[in-house]
Amino acid sequence: MDALPTTGRIDVISDAICPWCYIGKRQLELALPMLAAEGLHFEVHWHPYQLNPDMPAAGVDRAAHRLEKFGSPERVRQIEERVSQAAAAVGIEMRHDLTKITPNTIAAHRLIWLAGEEGVQNAVVDALFRGFFTEGKNIGDPSVLGEIAASAGLPAARVEAMFASGEGLDIVTAQDEMARNAGINGVPSFIMRNHVLFSGAVPAEQMAEAFARAWKILSQQAA
Repeated sequence: MDALPTTGRIDVISDAICPWCYIGKRQLELALPMLAAEGLHFEVHWHPYQLNPDMPAAGVDRAAHRLEKFGSPERVRQIEERVSQAAAAVGIEMRHDLTKITPNTIAAHRLIWLAGEEGVQNAVVDALFRGFFTEGKNIGDPSVLGEIAASAGLPAARVEAMFASGEGLDIVTAQDEMARNAGINGVPSFIMRNHVLFSGAVPAEQMAEAFARAWKILSQQAA
């Protein structure tokens, strides 16, 4: 039997305002070295999903939105506490008190797409998550996105040119629609060779085990 390939790709469907996507990214970053220790190496690519596809372009007041969504201040507090505890376990500080706007995330997804084209996608995704959840930035604002992009190594002029045109909009919209048509209704979702392996911010050890098992099965099927 031929040896299995040792280099592959993991695709992640996520939204920039999904706390579990941020936590899942950190778990993935812990899982990848575990896989590398087994001789398996993966590139990671990020794809769009809008948790709030009908969100107004300017976004909405976050406190009011969450109250409407979850029903009571106590329920909001419980959810934020749970998220903060899970985030702290992987070194993320959640500052819910700083986040005033729940944005429309199409612009952020366009930035992520552009970052992928320019080879700095991981850094930009991380900066977006940190900007929204830890620094309370409005990541629906193109000027804020430009600052975030520059901090992650994406030239400001390139970002400005994208937002001044329709570049990336059709691609991001189509990818979001494709994810919904494929039945994805929760993020983060982790995909390997067009197979959805699991959704959610599962612990790194479980991620590594799932990826290694899936890689072996899918590589044998492709052989």
